[in-house]
Amino acid sequence: MKIDFEKCGGLVPAIIQDVRTRQVLMLGYMNQEAYDKTVNTKKVTFWSRSRNCLWTKGETSGNFLHLVSIKVDCDNDTLLVQAIPDGPTCHTGTDTCWGEDNEPNPLLFLTELQDFIDRRHQEMPEGSYTTSLFKDGVNRIAQKVGEEALETVIEATNGSSEKLVYEASDMMYHLIVLLTSKGLRIEDVAAELAKRHDPNWDKKRRAAKAAGTME
Repeated sequence: MKIDFEKCGGLVPAIIQDVRTRQVLMLGYMNQEAYDKTVNTKKVTFWSRSRNCLWTKGETSGNFLHLVSIKVDCDNDTLLVQAIPDGPTCHTGTDTCWGEDNEPNPLLFLTELQDFIDRRHQEMPEGSYTTSLFKDGVNRIAQKVGEEALETVIEATNGSSEKLVYEASDMMYHLIVLLTSKGLRIEDVAAELAKRHDPNWDKKRRAAKAAGTME
């Protein structure tokens, strides 16, 4: 990775993002020394322009930023640093330097779960329930989706909200396994739903059907 530190006098801006929530936490500046220390210690370190020295975020507060990855932009002069914060990032005590809450969005976990199931499909570790499903084949996986869907319906009509969420979670997990077995991802379903959210979707669908171009 080539970083052009000289373009702006030895410093490059570093945008810090929480890798789990995708929330932008702060903006700092790094020189080569700060970058190297960040990579070596796995704790995000900046160059302080006011104090003219290195400073590792959290060295006084304990709210460290634990490095996950660093990317450079197309001009090689701005960094996107993905990290996991120990606590509030701003010195004022707020989660971000813009006063925003850094709460995780549970929907983002679906992508994390999809990535996990993808790895199971590729690695097929022994002793894994997900591995056993893939070994049983698509028919058995599809059957499990149907079973969990039925249990979800039963809880929706005769059960509690807590049990409904439990069974719906089982159904969603097995659906992702089914999609993965067919070379698809949960994002493909989300993309289809987004397409249908278009107010003109049904008109376009009918037009495509009439023209014989609909699969």
